[in-house]
Amino acid sequence: MNDASSRIARIPDDAAGRRLDAVLAELFPEYSRSRLSAWIKSGDVLVDGAPARPRDPVRGGEAVALTVVEDVQTHAVAEDIPLAVLYEDAHLFVLDKPAGLVVHPGAGNPAGTLVNALLHRDPGLDKLPRAGIVHRLDKDTSGVMVVARTLPAHTALVAQLSAREVHRQYLAIVVGALVSGGTVSAAIDRHPRDRLRMAVREDGKDAVTHYRLRERFRAHTALECRLETGRTHQIRVHMAHLKHPIVGDPLYGGSLKLPKGASDALIAALRGFKRQALHAEVLEFAHPISGEPIRCQAPVPADMQQLMRLLREDAAAHAEAERARR
Repeated sequence: MNDASSRIARIPDDAAGRRLDAVLAELFPEYSRSRLSAWIKSGDVLVDGAPARPRDPVRGGEAVALTVVEDVQTHAVAEDIPLAVLYEDAHLFVLDKPAGLVVHPGAGNPAGTLVNALLHRDPGLDKLPRAGIVHRLDKDTSGVMVVARTLPAHTALVAQLSAREVHRQYLAIVVGALVSGGTVSAAIDRHPRDRLRMAVREDGKDAVTHYRLRERFRAHTALECRLETGRTHQIRVHMAHLKHPIVGDPLYGGSLKLPKGASDALIAALRGFKRQALHAEVLEFAHPISGEPIRCQAPVPADMQQLMRLLREDAAAHAEAERARR
């Protein structure tokens, strides 16, 4: 099943000699070049009434008829799963994803995912790549995500992410009392032996994370992390690379470290924190259609608030005890 609509344009005279697919990407910027190439190959683009190939050179002045075919891209089943929507209009959703919710269906998670929930809320998302999802969060990372509802919005948001024009700020609780912020610039790629993990590698893809102190405890620190790039597990890998892994991280966290003299409540909270203490807190971007600035913030989830409260109480109690000893 597909929906189709038509677009008409004229190839500019000064485009003579250039590839058809490159020229169409400029005439129809709301669609990606790869999508336009696919439509050319499937015969949905006619140049002066005749089919063409993506690599064919244009003369300039030709009439182009584009049939926009929106085929089903996502075959997941819609499920009535509650979603916390921070912003919504005809072009996009901004959501607050809870920890524990898988984004895409896959092996071991054929249902009960964010994609299933999105298709229930907006069935038309089945015609978009990945149901409109342009960036992902790990299953156990909570926080803000943007989802496109139309193909032009999807193309524009992917372009913003590729151009590093989207501001993504995270809250992370890490092991160790850092004294200052900084920047990690360390390439990341798949771990050479463990395919479930990523690793810092010289031959990896460039990855940059900026971080600054939000709150310092006795043996832990709350950090604000800003992504310049968006590699898989980026903040988790970079913090572990600094020897300050994220609390509760099952892949990169290492052995549990308890502050000396910690209260029973804090020890229980640290032992019981079974996910990475990482929350996508702020997302800022230009609206893909209007260009207006959008800023959405997801509240810090209860489990991280509770952990920070106990760490704060622990720091205050030991500071008071230290003053009493003087």
